[in-house]
Amino acid sequence: MVLGLHNLRRPAGAVHRPKRVGRGPGSGHGKTATRGHKGQKSRSGFSLRPGFEGGQMPLIRRLPKRGFTNEFKKEWAEVNLDVLEARFEAGAEVTPKVLQERGIVKKIGDGVVILGRGELTKPLRVVAHRFSASAREKILAAGGSVEVIAR
Repeated sequence: MVLGLHNLRRPAGAVHRPKRVGRGPGSGHGKTATRGHKGQKSRSGFSLRPGFEGGQMPLIRRLPKRGFTNEFKKEWAEVNLDVLEARFEAGAEVTPKVLQERGIVKKIGDGVVILGRGELTKPLRVVAHRFSASAREKILAAGGSVEVIAR
């Protein structure tokens, strides 16, 4: 038999009939409708809030608070020289916009910083917001140029 959209079927036993509760004693799910007897969880409209542990002090309140969020933190998009070596041809211009278009950085955030991991053998014109000292040195040694964008 050739498999096609016109003859696809689910495997036997894959589809269960819905459980119809509260429909008489013959169904096996009548009267209490699988909720048991009394108690908060048997009542209509009951919903348990996330993290509730039945009155016991919840885990989230037993653990200590730690640290804080620095609202002045800068989010730099970091790019290393080994990435530039692999993804750009000699003489190419490397800008934050080009890095984003090629998927090397997802979002520019507070700026692009070029770091010095790896070696650079091609002359590139690199335009970024910051450069590490080793990255700047390696780019210039390869015959390229460095331009800092003022933020």
